Formats: sequence, structure tokens, C-alpha cells
Amino acid sequence: MSQYRRAYTPGGSYFFTVVTWKRRKWFEREADVEILRAALRKTMGERPFIVEAAVILPDHMHTIWRLPDDDWDYSGRWREIKKRVSLELAPESNARNERQVWQKRFWEHQIRNERDWRNHVDYIHYNPVKHDLATRPADWPWSSFHRAVNAGWYEPDWGATEPDNIRGMKME
Repeated sequence: MSQYRRAYTPGGSYFFTVVTWKRRKWFEREADVEILRAALRKTMGERPFIVEAAVILPDHMHTIWRLPDDDWDYSGRWREIKKRVSLELAPESNARNERQVWQKRFWEHQIRNERDWRNHVDYIHYNPVKHDLATRPADWPWSSFHRAVNAGWYEPDWGATEPDNIRGMKME
């Protein structure tokens, strides 16, 4: 049995990688991406958190969340999101009553400081280019990149080449 321990800090900011079961490309179609977005919105409405950055790729997603000051339960939120998406995308379950949409676990990293946050935001927004899904971050439709440009975090042509601060980062 694994002795893995998660870091839970009320009000913390966390980077997450969530991967589909056996890397199946569940999120290639806009309608399926919208199912995931709707699950995020519904969960946010019930148990608030702020999505600071996000990207949805066909077989995984990355996001940074900031939790409320008095709350640390990101695992419960992910459980609800994954459950909602699974019920929509895979109405049939296997013999163990599982809908095989998601890997059972997810990767989390607690953001330590402003530099760490920036590196992970850049990693998220550059990820579609890294996976050869887009030639630049602005070309990928399922990302918070455009919101970040509007907020002044990036120039619209950012990411034409891999930024030095994320070169070699692997979060999958």
C-alpha cells in the first residue's frame, strides 16, 4: 500500500495534473470539454475555489486552484468533478461499478511562492504547444491563456518558443 501523503493547507494554491484512464482522448470534442467545464462550474458553485489558470487537452488537464482561507479539501472537489464528468461521458460501468474515464489519482503540487506560481502558469499555457496540439498558446481554444492576455499577464504572441523558465519541467 502506498504511503503517499498530500499537503493540505487552508487557503493554499495548488497545481494539478489530472489524467484520463489509459490516456484515452475523452476531450477532443468541444461538447465533451463543455461537460468538464460544467462539472467544474457546478462544483465551484457548491464548494468555492478560484481557477487561476487551466488547460484541457485530449487526455489530461492542468490547473491551478486557490482555495478559500478556511478550506483545504481539494481532493473532495476533484472527486465530485470526476464523478460528474464520468456519469456524463461513460454511462456504462464495469463489473466493479467503475466508469473508466479518469485515472484514480491526480498529481498535485502546492505552490510555494510567486516564482513557483508563475512557472506553473507558464507551463499550463505552453502545454498545448509542448504536445504539438497548437503552434502557439493563443491557438489552443481550451485554455485560460486568452483570459491571462486580457489581464496583462502575457503579450498575445507569447509562447512562440518555449520559455526558458519552464524548459525541462515535467508535470505529467
